[in-house]
Amino acid sequence: MGRASDRTPLEEAAPAGDSLPSWLVQPEAYEPAADRDGFVQKSLLSLTGVLSRLRMDDGQSTSLSLSPSAPVKLACGLAVILMTSLSSNFAFTLVVLAGVLPRTAALPPKALRRVVGVSFTAAGVSALVMVPAMLLGQSQSALLIGTKILVCVGTAMVVALSTPVHEVTGALRAFHVSNLVIMTFELALKSIVTLGKVATEVLCALDLRSVGKNRSKGTSMGGVGGVTFLKANEAARTTADAMRCRGFEGEYQATPRGTHKPIDIAWLLALAAVGVLFAYLQGGGLV
Repeated sequence: MGRASDRTPLEEAAPAGDSLPSWLVQPEAYEPAADRDGFVQKSLLSLTGVLSRLRMDDGQSTSLSLSPSAPVKLACGLAVILMTSLSSNFAFTLVVLAGVLPRTAALPPKALRRVVGVSFTAAGVSALVMVPAMLLGQSQSALLIGTKILVCVGTAMVVALSTPVHEVTGALRAFHVSNLVIMTFELALKSIVTLGKVATEVLCALDLRSVGKNRSKGTSMGGVGGVTFLKANEAARTTADAMRCRGFEGEYQATPRGTHKPIDIAWLLALAAVGVLFAYLQGGGLV
């Protein structure tokens, strides 16, 4: 008979005369294989980064007294982007850039960093794309396109970051956009944020429950997408049932929000002056 110190706890707990199976008294020392969680972490960080840029409170009302109302701001932004895109005169692009820079500088520091980062990144990518044109002697065209992208992206970012979402939908209604289009726009924004939060929670659960080495990370990512799709289907059915219970007949009452300001007249006059300058320069008034 062996010494008591040599017996396992299971053998000591067994009644006298009974013997345990050999496989039951074997010690279990499970050591999962080491694995890197960079795949899940990068997916999680990229998703949360997108969500932080799509939050419903991203656009903030500006306190500047010279800021126009949302409909005028949206109309001016779209007109400036359209004229800048159609212009083939570098002087007009520089004039518009000189007008966009002061408005960009008046943004809060966080919004200013985002505008500068996104705008210069887009301009840098366009510069890389236009490298062959520069090598072939078309440096002026490459500079014109890069500056255009800088102006257009900067203008769009300024309008988006200085206008709350509810004011944007109100501005769309002021331009007599269909109520169903506005409803689709609002529901899409809310659903993107909600489903993004669901995907983030599923990714966190996958990261916490992952043990050992996962050799099929694509399958795990497919599972995350499947859960998100099921949640989207459930949310769509719930919304449809709620609209049916409330007697929705296809009319979405989206009233214009916000009032017009006296400063709107000055912005519209400035936009008209930019339009006249565009027509003059496009007609060959200045090369």
